[in-house]
Amino acid sequence: MIVWVNGAFGAGKTTTARELLDLIPNSTLFEPEVIGAALPRLLPPKHLAEAGDDKDLGIWRRLVVDTAAALLAEVGGVLIVPVTLLRQEHRDEIFGGLASRRIPVCHVVLAPAETILRERIAAREAADGQDGELPVRQEASAHIEPYRAALADWLTADAYLVDSTALSPRETAERIAEAVRTGAAGVCEIVQTPQPSAETLAAGVLLFDEEDRVLLVDPTYKPGWEFPGGVVEPGEAPVAAGVREVAEETGLQLSVQPRLLVIDWEPPVPPGYGGIRLLFDGGRLPSDAAARALLPGPELRACRFVAETEAAVLLPPLRYERLRWALRARERGAPLYLEGGVPVG
Repeated sequence: MIVWVNGAFGAGKTTTARELLDLIPNSTLFEPEVIGAALPRLLPPKHLAEAGDDKDLGIWRRLVVDTAAALLAEVGGVLIVPVTLLRQEHRDEIFGGLASRRIPVCHVVLAPAETILRERIAAREAADGQDGELPVRQEASAHIEPYRAALADWLTADAYLVDSTALSPRETAERIAEAVRTGAAGVCEIVQTPQPSAETLAAGVLLFDEEDRVLLVDPTYKPGWEFPGGVVEPGEAPVAAGVREVAEETGLQLSVQPRLLVIDWEPPVPPGYGGIRLLFDGGRLPSDAAARALLPGPELRACRFVAETEAAVLLPPLRYERLRWALRARERGAPLYLEGGVPVG
């Protein structure tokens, strides 16, 4: 398992994590800073400069998941990971990737008083010496407002908070170790979706409101907006899989049999395997049914009905092309065959 120690810059994550090594049996410290340090050797300087933070880079998030999984496979036990995560979609992607590898995560947030954070930042010595101190302080101070916003928005509900204002790092670590031992710091509820090892067959269902806007969902376990739906299980009919996924994700029970709109062959793009993607028309929902859509926390972060123009902004390009042609097929009353989002034949 992983004990993820989160918190703002200056919260004492690394110091506390090192104390935890003495308190949690068979534990190993994993500091993702080593991945950030390697990025200048991996990425073109321009690409790296365009990212405001290492965490904004998909490669950083993927390497954190892959490295943590490989490290656990090598040494076993418990990984202690001290790193700041203030954007919920980053948390979802990383913890979802770990969950897909069946690695549970206890999410802990160190939450000292803001005055303590500012005092620590002001007193912090820059690693590069006196000349580099101001930029380092400014960078750390700039994270206080996002931290405050995350705390008010999702961190409080998601993680086990430790008010470390009056605690030493050792006392903070003792409190975390006890919470992990007793289960007070529970495993983060992220849906466990196995990583595909070959091409997959997936079925999505388009649902419309009375204004003919389409329902999009924002899954917690992968980046980007999507249609309700998912991978077809062995021996399961694709349309049944779509109906099942709609019920699991939104709580909506479809009363009509969805009809096929598009068959899209998605080419493999490493590390993905691609496969066949089907989109079905689930019909127009009455306003009361649309209002009853549920949002199970472990699986969906959000959902909303959008016009096609808004969908073009929210969806990744290939998914949007799939939607665009599905809407055309719905208008014409005849399904389409696509390859990579492009009609064929």
